[in-house]
Amino acid sequence: MVSNHLGYVLLFVKNVAISADFYGKLFNLKPVELAPTFALFVLGNGVKLGLWSRYTAEPLVMAEPGAVEICFNTDNVDEAYDQWGKLGIAVAQAPTDMDFGRTFVALDPDGHRIRVLKLHSKN
Repeated sequence: MVSNHLGYVLLFVKNVAISADFYGKLFNLKPVELAPTFALFVLGNGVKLGLWSRYTAEPLVMAEPGAVEICFNTDNVDEAYDQWGKLGIAVAQAPTDMDFGRTFVALDPDGHRIRVLKLHSKN
């Protein structure tokens, strides 16, 4: 039986070295695996983030970046936005209040969406 615990997210990228450098700086982490066509990060909660060359993945990658978001919680959306801004990270959506909470959306070098959010507290 397959576990119901998400353990791995793969992003298909144009250039593994550029994307590995981006995510390494973003999360202040070194990849646990780095090769010309693949890089792997283990995030703080144990979830693995893989970066796979879209040119060597099988079957052929048909989708374009932006169809899926990876999301990260924070206690302070505006502070995270300012920190990421200092890293020169592209932004698709500046901090804004939405019906679920406060959020912004950044883009990696391939255009994958990275949402940072703080959900409204449930009372």
